[in-house]
Amino acid sequence: MNKIETDNDTETFEEALSKLGKEKYVLRLYITGYTPKSSLAIANIKRICEEHLKGRYELEVIDIYQQPGSTQEDHVVAAPTLIKKLPLPLRRLIGTLSDEERVLVGLDIRPKK
Repeated sequence: MNKIETDNDTETFEEALSKLGKEKYVLRLYITGYTPKSSLAIANIKRICEEHLKGRYELEVIDIYQQPGSTQEDHVVAAPTLIKKLPLPLRRLIGTLSDEERVLVGLDIRPKK
């Protein structure tokens, strides 16, 4: 490998490294009206996102009672369900999202140290 190739590989690696942890998260939370479980799931995911993804997330909350056809796109069969659309891989978490560690692992987010 010559010097030019090495420099290019180093630049590519450093660029990829600088982008780590800066991806924008696109999340979709499906709820069933404003039930206690739905309200808890909304509060939990907003808190987690503000603590760990501040300024790097987009959260869409979809009430399946108001938009019943919306569940087909993401194949939602239970609610509350959180779908991580981006960054890939796509992930699904079902429930009130009360177990923060489980949510962080499920979304591939590293907790602050």
